Amino acid sequence: MATFIAAQRAEQRIPHAASCRALGVSQPWFYKWRHGDPSVRHARREKLAVDIKRLFAQHNGTYGSPRITADLRDEGWKVSVNTVAAIMGELDLGARRRKRRKSTTRQGRGRWRAPDRIDRDFATDRINHKWYGDGTEVPTDEGKLYLDSVLDMGSRRIVGFAIGEHHDAPLARAALQMAIAVRGGKDAVRSVIMHTDQGSEYTADLFRQACGRMGVHQSMGRVGSALDNAVIESWHSTLEFELRELEHFATKVQARRAIAAWIEQYNHERRHSSIGMISPIDYEQALATEQKEAA
Repeated sequence: MATFIAAQRAEQRIPHAASCRALGVSQPWFYKWRHGDPSVRHARREKLAVDIKRLFAQHNGTYGSPRITADLRDEGWKVSVNTVAAIMGELDLGARRRKRRKSTTRQGRGRWRAPDRIDRDFATDRINHKWYGDGTEVPTDEGKLYLDSVLDMGSRRIVGFAIGEHHDAPLARAALQMAIAVRGGKDAVRSVIMHTDQGSEYTADLFRQACGRMGVHQSMGRVGSALDNAVIESWHSTLEFELRELEHFATKVQARRAIAAWIEQYNHERRHSSIGMISPIDYEQALATEQKEAA
């Protein structure tokens, strides 16, 4: 009887052995795969997958593997971008594709135009050196709102913004005034380059005079060239991708509150590879500490 049972067991092992030889894998690997991998490494990967799914959902599906990796490292994980990307692929977690943003630029009819002081040299490592401004539409069930923003390229921070029902010079000036106030007034922003497109709100006397009083130097790209103002165009695309496409605004009040809250979160939490995968506020705080220690 014992001989019969042993023969049966040997017979049952033959298909597995033959299959393993055909596939070029070992029998221990096959049984490990068949019954599950109880190893510490497998358990770690399972826990990592759970945290990746949590962070992906937390950011509404807008973070790819580099930013997810940065979040994980902040939480204590020692993990590579490639590993995170592989697990996200296994889980079918892919950041949504962005849609091209519709421009709201209305070309000014006057003859005045500021020179292009940027010439597509967008980068800077200095605060209050290069600012970028632009406007975008925000649809609601009660009608459109317009958002004008000012971004400081030195830290990628939105230093000024204004929301209104008219896409005009007063709205652009309000965003500029907020940026100047946030930065500490005229002495702090003197000689800042304020780069925009040639929209009528920026060529208007009202906006020009506001820049002149503060010592801000206007700069403008070419007509019809979105690439000449790519920095702020990209930021408004991020806003549309991560907020406007995810939320429906029934009222203008709801839209105003959501946009203000999102910008606050962006400044405090949004990671940027150009500043070491930290947020604009964290970067400015680290820069201030470094400058204080150097002094």
